[in-house]
This record gives sequence, C-alpha cells and structure tokens, in this order.
Amino acid sequence: METHIVKILKAFYITHDVKCFVTEKPDGYDFSPGQATDVSINLPEWENKLRPFTFTNLREQNYLEFMIKIYKDHKGVTNKLGSINAGAELILHDVFGAIQYKGKGTFIAGGAGITPFISIFRDLYRKQYIHGNKLIYSNKTAEDVIMAEELHKMLKKDFLNVYTRENVIGFLERRIDRNFLIDAISDFSQNFYVCGPTDFVKNINEHLLDLGAKASTIIIEK
Repeated sequence: METHIVKILKAFYITHDVKCFVTEKPDGYDFSPGQATDVSINLPEWENKLRPFTFTNLREQNYLEFMIKIYKDHKGVTNKLGSINAGAELILHDVFGAIQYKGKGTFIAGGAGITPFISIFRDLYRKQYIHGNKLIYSNKTAEDVIMAEELHKMLKKDFLNVYTRENVIGFLERRIDRNFLIDAISDFSQNFYVCGPTDFVKNINEHLLDLGAKASTIIIEK
C-alpha cells in the first residue's frame, strides 16, 4: 500500500461540528468524484489509526479537500483532527470507493453522508451536466447542513432539505421513510445514490427495492 505525507494548507470549520481540511496534492495522485481514501495523522501514536474520508474538491484542482465531522465526545481520530490546523501533516493511502456517477438520478444523503456527493455535484456543475439530478438531504437541524448555500446554487429547486428535529418554515420536518419516498419520488427506475450512517443506508436501500428500484441502479458504498 502506497502512502503519501501531505501538509495541511488550511483548516477551518464550515458548520459547528464539520471541519474542512485543504492539503497538498501528491504528484500523480488522482481520484474519481465520490471516491475516498484512508487518512491518518502524522503524529506519534496516530499514524496507524486510519479513517476513511471523501475528497470534496474537483479532481483537476492542485490541492485536496476533505470535509470531516468532528466527534468531540469520542477520544478518537476526528476529535484529534479538531485540534489539528494548518502546518500539520496527514498521511494519505490508496484511493477507493464504489460511489461514482452513473448517470442522472436522485441522491439521498444523511448528515456527513453528503461528502461524496459534493465532489460529484461540483464536477457536474462545472461541466453543466447537473440539471436533471435531485438531492434529498436529511439532517437533525438547519445548523447541521453542510455547504447549504453552494448546494442550493448548484441544484436550485432540485435540492430538498429534510429536518428530523427542528421545525423550519419552508422546509420539511420528517424522516426519510417509505411514505416519504413515495411522496417525493415518481420514478423508481432511475439511478439512486445513497450515503449516510449505516442504518440510514440500509433502510433507504430496502425501501427503494421494495418500491421497485433495481439493485443495479442503487449506488452505495459497499
């Protein structure tokens, strides 16, 4: 397994618990929008603690970007990343990931599960191919939404915010369950891209199959 040590160029919070890291990009290091890599911190006792994070930048850019949810109540890698800033180093590993764009469809994300879709949307928007894709994005509250302004700019009316714990005027407050999918989706023969917590992905996948979607058109991380 090849590894690369990269310096953090910028580190800043984009929500109350999601931190954006911009790093150097190794020569020849490439990925497809939606893919990820295992990342560790280049510090004693941390260099072998790998966690998967998705690239959120465009592949043509000369840097790499990660948007990482910081779990301050766990004494793990993301908690440590919360105290890491520009000048520190990360260790990148091989690129992997099954979530790649297969054609127009509906993207369904829960929380930080939006991250693989950000690079895909940015790529489609730059190429002017984003029209015809829809995003259903579930979060607990409005302050949990990652990159809301940019997602609205790219997707316009095809960006549907769903909140599970907050009554926000003009937005839906409910969970993405079977009935929600029936109300929100008219064509279950299209492509579906699903990413989020394990139980979220499992439940959405089961509902989609039950409603007529084919397993071959549901793109999830294996």
